[in-house]
Amino acid sequence: MTSNPTMGLAGVVAGRTSLSTVGKEGCGLTYRGYSIEDLAERATFEEVAWLLLRGELPTSQQLSDYRGRLQSLRELPAGLKAVLEQLPDTAHPMDVLRTGCSALGCLEPESATSGTFDVVDRLLATFPSMLAYWHWSQTKSLRIDTHSEEDSIAGHFLHL
Repeated sequence: MTSNPTMGLAGVVAGRTSLSTVGKEGCGLTYRGYSIEDLAERATFEEVAWLLLRGELPTSQQLSDYRGRLQSLRELPAGLKAVLEQLPDTAHPMDVLRTGCSALGCLEPESATSGTFDVVDRLLATFPSMLAYWHWSQTKSLRIDTHSEEDSIAGHFLHL
């Protein structure tokens, strides 16, 4: 039996979502109707996270409150720090985040009342701390303090 395989994925629908579109009507990538270029130029990480999670860009007050919430969720439990210290310096950062996420899930199990936003916010807040803590523990044998007064995730990560 002879067949001519189709090359590429042109015309293949991978899924339907209101979160993003790729290449729709000649546009590139969009999140909730906003072009990625506009968001990259004008929005912060926290604004885009809010947009993706809640469906609209935050007001100034919502953004301020959200940054404060994420700032309050950054601290890493001692058990997670111990796990991160055991990971080799050759580990890929994505593997570090996957392992850190799993360890955090064991240390702080979700309850029946845990909401999706609570879980996502905790992960968004801790991922920069996880990577920085692992990096410094492996490259300089330092156990850094993951607290900072920076209100943005980017500022916090750069501070660490």
